Amino acid sequence: MKPRSLRFRMMALFCLVVGGLLLGCYAIIYSIFARELRAQLDRRLDEAATRIVKDLAYNTSDQDVFALDLPDEYLKLEDASGRTLNTSRNWREHPLNIAALDVSPGKRAFQTVQGPRGTMRMELVPFRLASRPVVFAFAGPTREVDTVLARFRIILILLFPVSFVLVGVISAWYVGRSLSPIAGLTNEASRLTQLISQPGSAELKAPRIVAGSQDELGQLASTFNELFQRVVSVLQQLRQFVSDASHELRTPLSVLQGETELLLQERKQPEEYEQALRVIHGELRQLTRIVEALFTLSMADAGQLRVMSAPVYLNEVLEEACAIAVPLARTKGITVEQDLHSGIVVNGDEALLRELFLVFLENAVKYSSAHTCIRVRLRESDGSATAQVADQGAGISPEHLPHIFERFYRATGPDDGDTRGSGLGLAIAQAIVTAHGGTVGCQSVPGRGSTFTVTFPLAQAGAAKPASSELPVPAK
Repeated sequence: MKPRSLRFRMMALFCLVVGGLLLGCYAIIYSIFARELRAQLDRRLDEAATRIVKDLAYNTSDQDVFALDLPDEYLKLEDASGRTLNTSRNWREHPLNIAALDVSPGKRAFQTVQGPRGTMRMELVPFRLASRPVVFAFAGPTREVDTVLARFRIILILLFPVSFVLVGVISAWYVGRSLSPIAGLTNEASRLTQLISQPGSAELKAPRIVAGSQDELGQLASTFNELFQRVVSVLQQLRQFVSDASHELRTPLSVLQGETELLLQERKQPEEYEQALRVIHGELRQLTRIVEALFTLSMADAGQLRVMSAPVYLNEVLEEACAIAVPLARTKGITVEQDLHSGIVVNGDEALLRELFLVFLENAVKYSSAHTCIRVRLRESDGSATAQVADQGAGISPEHLPHIFERFYRATGPDDGDTRGSGLGLAIAQAIVTAHGGTVGCQSVPGRGSTFTVTFPLAQAGAAKPASSELPVPAK
């Protein structure tokens, strides 16, 4: 059996539930209406019977009311033993059976009986006539009540299927409108899947599902809109990453292949072999740095970047990083000025923090003009440690500034001589800062230099501080 759609099942369930409620409501309405009509008939009978009983009790000798030939009013008077004292003409012609109704002394009773001309409603009124107990019977046809109820039943019978069809139409429209975000989600997800599975699709565009409500389905549509945007963004970044990584790896591999082919063409002098090996060694170091950087970033993306969290004096880490960068700065006549507050302790990995500051210092030396100054500053405020590395280089243009932490992104070309790099340093720096629960930012003015600012939360007061020690200056 073919499974039904969710829309059909919801519509069928809605129709069954509402149809059952309508049927129950119609039955209750009919029952109340019928009871009210019969109660009104009983009140009319009781009012007429009361007037006649008062007249009989007031004038015991005059019973001319029985002589009236009223077609829809049947009258009878009996004594306590059941002997007939007087009846109307229509009662004599069409006698009604009242023996089955038990009348309590002093209490009126109503009964529905079947007469020769249809159903009759009868009231028995016990009272005393000339000091003796009698029973007055007053009956009237229920023809009008039955006719009204029959017409009302026909109306309800005709109204129920119309209401049911109307409920079905409304439920189909409402369920379809409510499930439209899911249908749109299915179509857009299918389209996105086809685009992803097609190797030749040049451009990916995040689908957009429009939801006209703010209910759960509307929130689901909004969530999937954001998910689609992120998926497309990640896929675009992945494609760009593969393209950039291929480009970065192709350059050193081409150099290695060229140098190796030159060495294998003919015999050379030892000095030429040494020079070629130096070139090969430099390109291998570049490849190693790229591969290690990619490995670090992949671990950060997977949330598996290992951070040895321990109390670390941040000023000592900065001093060591500056000591490593000073020899490189001297080759360009650049001075490194340090303004570091001591005793600032953060929780983190000392090796990763040193690598973080080396990225900023090496970039500052690389992109600064000769005979300029790099200022390194460390302060503590509001429960956090703030470190700044400011250079006097060319600066970064405003259009490049939002993208500098992206992988393989460089404001300058990859073949600008001394400024050649992998384009992964700032991406790694951002990953290290994020892994330590900090923030990183950059302010830059073209022609005046750039300032990189890193903020870390301070270690808690109860944390054990590391032992201070004089760090040896590493050899370049």
